[in-house]
Amino acid sequence: MSTNYSKQTNWGQFVPLVTVFFFWGFVAASNDILIPVFKKAFNLTQSQSQLVSFAFYIAYTVGSLIYMFVSKTLKQDLVNKIGYKNGLILGLLISAAGTLLFYPAANTGSFMLMISGLFIVGLGFSLQQIVANPLAIEVGPTETGSQRLTMAGGINNFGTTIGPLIVSFAIFGSATASNTEASIESVKIPYLVLGAAFILVAILLKFSSLPQITPTIEENTDDAIPGEHRDSALKYPQLVLGMIAIFVYVGVEVSTASNLPAYMEKSLGFETKDIAPYVSLYWASLMIGRWTGAVDAFDFSAGFKKILRFLAPYLAFGVFLLVNAIAKHDLSHFYIYGVIILVMIACDILSKGNPARMLLIFSVMGILALIIGMMTTGMTSVYAFTSVGLFCSTLWPCIFALAINGLGKHTNQGSGYLIMMIMGGGIISLLQGYIADLTNIHASYIVGVLCFAYLAFYAIRVTRILKAQGIDLEKVQKSGGH
Repeated sequence: MSTNYSKQTNWGQFVPLVTVFFFWGFVAASNDILIPVFKKAFNLTQSQSQLVSFAFYIAYTVGSLIYMFVSKTLKQDLVNKIGYKNGLILGLLISAAGTLLFYPAANTGSFMLMISGLFIVGLGFSLQQIVANPLAIEVGPTETGSQRLTMAGGINNFGTTIGPLIVSFAIFGSATASNTEASIESVKIPYLVLGAAFILVAILLKFSSLPQITPTIEENTDDAIPGEHRDSALKYPQLVLGMIAIFVYVGVEVSTASNLPAYMEKSLGFETKDIAPYVSLYWASLMIGRWTGAVDAFDFSAGFKKILRFLAPYLAFGVFLLVNAIAKHDLSHFYIYGVIILVMIACDILSKGNPARMLLIFSVMGILALIIGMMTTGMTSVYAFTSVGLFCSTLWPCIFALAINGLGKHTNQGSGYLIMMIMGGGIISLLQGYIADLTNIHASYIVGVLCFAYLAFYAIRVTRILKAQGIDLEKVQKSGGH
């Protein structure tokens, strides 16, 4: 198959593509605002409220399984048959259909209809994920494909930063937190607007210059290890262990944020409507880390890139401060966070671009952040829990790169399996909510500690696995986007 690679990034194709990355982040982070609203309105336990995250993230697994089933039935990869552009459009229309359920759900006060709508939105996102990640590589040279995906991740986190603020304003701008019925009623408007945005982007993509097909990876790796024949991606230990790593990574990323509102309400006495800036800061932390990692996507001198590694995170932090200033939130509580960002920058420098080393360092720092949060109270604990976002920021591309490295012709299959494991965001959140009901929310963050512990283990184990296969980790570039 002929390739579609160009010598330079086609920004005319890349820019419309990253709009879907924005939507993924916008909706995912907005769920954290819906959780406390639904909990009060429907009188839910903490574990029951986490069904919001569960329904959304389990849709990724269901969507991936449907995708694999359809591809097997067709005896051809679904995306290769309908084209990448049409795959994106179909995914957007499915998500738009999910937002329509918010109207009858709000009118009837049905929690099941609400989470069913989120589930369908997630189904559409799963197809978009399968399409958009390889497509981001396709719109430019392979050498900078990973950096484009990191940049797309930064756009994703711009969505996660402003999503909670916009949804919170839409809900609490017309009703007080005490008026839960009115709050539920007001949920339908932002999601109907979001559905209209999905349709609009689908129309724009229809007339864009995005390619229909990307080249498949045909490298035969059956003889990479003498005497071994591997007819499936699941025969590679780096992928199998990496699937678990993606599961727990997305789990700790989502559960840390989705349980934060309940912690701030119960333990710190915050009103639901005042929590949005802190949820926004958590997701902005991922943007801060990913903007730092996207520096290499630009053709700058080595010296200027060193300067940008310090400027980029604070530019992202400035975006967070700006949107909160526009929302007229008190910024005085957030300036201290600039010091914590320095810790993330130091960790990034220590990793020296090695994805296994970065995964290990950032996972250890994630453990440290959660333990500090569990052992302290007040705003110190909030900043500690929030900083988990900084140390989650680069883990997806690291895990993705390590898990698919060396798979050759099985790479696309392996990527599908990894995307399927995004369901960890729902299951781990549900587990932490259950632990919170048995103990308390403060103590429930032990779940996140265990998740990071596995990621640290994977960083060490996968290094040995890849070395045994003759793969030099110093040459492995970070790739993948979430």
